[in-house]
Amino acid sequence: MQKVDYNDRKKWLIDELTPELVQLHSIKRIICSVTTAYQKAQIVETRSFGICLVLDGKIQSGEKDEFIYHEALVHPAMVTHAHPRSVFIAGGGEGATLREVLKYKSVEKAVMVDIDKDVVDMCRKYLPGFHRGSFEDARSIIIYDDARSYIQKTKELFDIAVIDLADPVEEGPARMLYTREFYQMVKDKLKPDGIMVVQSGQSGWINMDNFVAINKTLKNIF
Repeated sequence: MQKVDYNDRKKWLIDELTPELVQLHSIKRIICSVTTAYQKAQIVETRSFGICLVLDGKIQSGEKDEFIYHEALVHPAMVTHAHPRSVFIAGGGEGATLREVLKYKSVEKAVMVDIDKDVVDMCRKYLPGFHRGSFEDARSIIIYDDARSYIQKTKELFDIAVIDLADPVEEGPARMLYTREFYQMVKDKLKPDGIMVVQSGQSGWINMDNFVAINKTLKNIF
């Protein structure tokens, strides 16, 4: 049997879920790889999940199962609200969260704020199956800014806030958007019947500490 070199970065995407748990994905091809002002971003076609968005070495979403994540993130909040007209999306560079929000005919405006224009541009070009034209929808407003700065400055109030950010790792650009201060800012920009939903990191069974911390923080605000 031929020995497999799992350290070969040209053949394997090494996705570290925790220091104790790593997933390996066989790489079919690297479609695009850039280093932005904020992170290393790649579009990689794997043999396991198809085309994937990878940020700083971590898979954010994959072609074969992204719908599970994006539908579960968006629809519970949207169907719970009586009539969602205005939606704020923090992050969501693939455009897939925007895609799901725009399925609701009641939505008049969807404001997506992502700090990294290079990532959004890359997703527009290489991930059409993810965004499915949502960036071009007349109801979409795309803003390139830090979501914390935007929500602090804006005078708008929203029915729904979808916080679709990368995991809260120490060196990542999203770490300050998992704080009590940020959640309070979002709450202040929600209408009285507004709803916020938060992406809270990877599966609880491998990252329970993150879930517990975020849950406690949210309880202090809401």
